Amino acid sequence: MLLKDKVVLVSGIGPGLGQELALEAARQGAKVVMCARTVSKLDDAERLIRAEGLQNPVLKVPTDIANQSQCKALVEQTIAEFGRLDVLINSAYNPGDFAPIEHAQLDGWRTAMDVNFFGTMGLTLEVIPHMKAQGGGAIVMINTMVTRKPMPTQAGYGASKAALASATAHLALELGPYNIRVNSAYMGWMWGPSVEGYFQIMADNGGPSVEEQKAAVAGNIPLRVIPDDADCAKAAIFLGSDYSRAMTGAALDVNGGDYIPH
Repeated sequence: MLLKDKVVLVSGIGPGLGQELALEAARQGAKVVMCARTVSKLDDAERLIRAEGLQNPVLKVPTDIANQSQCKALVEQTIAEFGRLDVLINSAYNPGDFAPIEHAQLDGWRTAMDVNFFGTMGLTLEVIPHMKAQGGGAIVMINTMVTRKPMPTQAGYGASKAALASATAHLALELGPYNIRVNSAYMGWMWGPSVEGYFQIMADNGGPSVEEQKAAVAGNIPLRVIPDDADCAKAAIFLGSDYSRAMTGAALDVNGGDYIPH
């Protein structure tokens, strides 16, 4: 088990990647701390874990990571419950407004930045002192291929994640001497509830069928498949594990090769 007896905090629990991260952490032997704004999403994730017969300790803490005091309370509760925090996986995000830049509502950009950058950094800053005190830890940032391969209507989201990428590199440099590793997983298209729902909306509004859309996207990915949420989660779990103990500041592409210029 890659995370046996480690305490792993996953932010942004919800259908798709967030749930898969929590589930895979449990499969790998972790004590799992989950946060999201919505209690029902935390309950759903725990049900998935228990449905596999896993009895790992699970701590669920409703949290809005854009609220610094809630981030502080989340980390304090984690330490009170388990005495340490070995891995933080920053998965919470806000997609922002889907619009070309010339038509963008910058308030939407600010909302995305409050979660994707400031919220993620706020939670990370609460974790760092505890990781220093215990002699190390791992921080995993869930980033996006969009920062390097622009996609129409996703500029605000991409800009917030690009800011996070820069801060992550600085964090890796600063925290390395304390044995705290900071790495990023760059996701692209991921097959799961969010993408499937998006394709269904497009189909219901007169667009191509879900299967036709799926085939069109997959055709532009070197592996010719849209990576599954669960497979993407495994790569992030690897970055949190001791199998990546020689890595910090790394940008791991988890997108079927879609980032490659072609």
